[in-house]
Amino acid sequence: MSADCARLPTSIECGLRRILLLSLIVVSWAVLAGGARAEATPAETIWRLLDYVAVDYAGAVENGRVSNPAEYAEMVEFSGSVRTRLKSLPGIASKPGLERGAVELEKAISQKASPALVATRARSLAAELLAAYPVALAPQGTPDLQRGAALFGEQCASCHGVNGDGKGPDAKGMDPPPIAFADRARADHRSVFALYQVIDQGLDGTAMASFAHLPAEDRWALAFYVGRFAYDAEAAQRGERLWRSDPEVRAAFPDLAAITRVTPASLAATLGAKNAGDLTAFLRRSPEVVTTPSDGPVLDVARAKLAATVRAYAAGDRRAATDLALSTYLDGVEPVEPAIAARDRALLARIEAAMGEFRQRIARGVPVEAVREQAVLIEDLFGETEAILAPAKADMASAFLGAFTVLLREGLEALLIVVAMIAFLRKAERQDVLAYVHGGWASALAAGVATWVAATYLITISGASRELTEGFGALFAAVVLLSVGIWMHGKSQADAWQRYIREKLSRALSRRSAWFLFLLTFVVVYREVFETILFYAALWNPATAPAVLAGAGVAVAALGAVAWIMLRYSRKLPIGKFFAFSAALVAVLAVVLAGKGVAALQEAGMISVSAVRGLPRIEVLGFYATLQTLAAQFSALGVLIAGFLHNRRAAAVHAADAP
Repeated sequence: MSADCARLPTSIECGLRRILLLSLIVVSWAVLAGGARAEATPAETIWRLLDYVAVDYAGAVENGRVSNPAEYAEMVEFSGSVRTRLKSLPGIASKPGLERGAVELEKAISQKASPALVATRARSLAAELLAAYPVALAPQGTPDLQRGAALFGEQCASCHGVNGDGKGPDAKGMDPPPIAFADRARADHRSVFALYQVIDQGLDGTAMASFAHLPAEDRWALAFYVGRFAYDAEAAQRGERLWRSDPEVRAAFPDLAAITRVTPASLAATLGAKNAGDLTAFLRRSPEVVTTPSDGPVLDVARAKLAATVRAYAAGDRRAATDLALSTYLDGVEPVEPAIAARDRALLARIEAAMGEFRQRIARGVPVEAVREQAVLIEDLFGETEAILAPAKADMASAFLGAFTVLLREGLEALLIVVAMIAFLRKAERQDVLAYVHGGWASALAAGVATWVAATYLITISGASRELTEGFGALFAAVVLLSVGIWMHGKSQADAWQRYIREKLSRALSRRSAWFLFLLTFVVVYREVFETILFYAALWNPATAPAVLAGAGVAVAALGAVAWIMLRYSRKLPIGKFFAFSAALVAVLAVVLAGKGVAALQEAGMISVSAVRGLPRIEVLGFYATLQTLAAQFSALGVLIAGFLHNRRAAAVHAADAP
């Protein structure tokens, strides 16, 4: 028994004292354990101190003099802590070198060296530390920025402000004030990994608490989200163009760790300050560009956005869920749509139908479980898709077939319309106007080449932009073809067609009309060229390039043969039959394009989707089995029927009045 206990009046008091001492030990252990959990590994803590010195020393010393005594005292303290903490790390071959580096850093700070020198030494020591004592430098998967935004609003905006300017409602009176993430000068020296470390461990001497209780993926999502505040959306667009146009830039960021470790200031040494800021803005907004390797899962982006959709819906944010559901398909599935279609078109139809049902459920506000159930079904379809898109499946035969069918299908629609116009002008003996039609399709091909260059080297053509282009182009062509079809049908009813040609056609086909034919030809052909080029860009693979080129060559030959047959046969048709045949062809194409146009706008999210169960999906006819596409096609059909009936009545009246 201890002397202290011996002096106590009773053994009960001694027992109570022992219990109290034991309780204090337990509480102290719990506190230390909790602190250790927030602090993670010693190497991470040292790295965070070095990063803080590298960024904040410039605010403490200027021109060899102390400009902020409190800040300078912190720099001295932190550099000393780095040296002390390094001694406690496990002994390895590189440890003595790290300790010497810490001494040199501490000496530079005591001598009030320039901020550039101190920052360089701190960064260098931090890099050597991570090489010697590796830690997790990046998240295991693509960070969910939607989740990061939600967490920031819940946990951080009250101090740091909704725009990251450090002026939140709770920031008043804080000393030091909350960090302004929107401060560009400071942000240029702060990596995503550094932000993650502060979120993980908190910041001693400030109101910034540790968020180690959050899952690691949430902390990474927050780090990426707050890392964007100093770089605006316009900078991100410029950064995207830089990313797509420069292979060396892409090669410098093979994985997420490359993004999380780099600072704009270090990037500026090779790219220049402007390009460094632009690229940072893009990569912190779109980290998924490095998380889908060509030999790995091809639907990672779609899976991530699908999961984010369900989370947003479960949180009650239907608007965000709607946008994410649309992005799941447009940005996650559509880039590989041609490859899927080339191997299993039925599977592609099932994915599109499942995604349409997914969006419908969100729009109807069904229970969360119903949305989750549909998401599980879509996940299963993604698994089937990745199985058929595995590298072993990407053989020469499927590449040839995909290239052939895509070009033949898209080219045939444009060819039928262009050949009909050429045949009509030849019948009408208006060779002079043919130049406008030829100019229209030639300009469309040239614009298609420009689109390919832009989509490959300059910009990203999003799924939404693609669908809008296809949708509006198809609807414009459908409206024009409705009037052309009715007009051609009317001429097939006239007995005096030859007199009409001789007397009126010259005035009817004025220069304005000729330019209209140019515009119609351009729109019709460009729509098909636009889709074909984007499909080929997705299909292209160096290993199967010969098969893709062969498929394209055979398709071009087939289209040429169809054009020759149509033009040759049209010359032998009597004028009445020619116009009747042309009217029927144009009418069918108008109905097909009406359905395709509405379907494209549905995929772009501009028009709602109401599926009609039990009906087949026949893409070649523009039949997509939705109320909206059916309504558009029946409307077009109704206009054509009314126009044809009017032509018949007018022809009958003309025949009755004839002498």
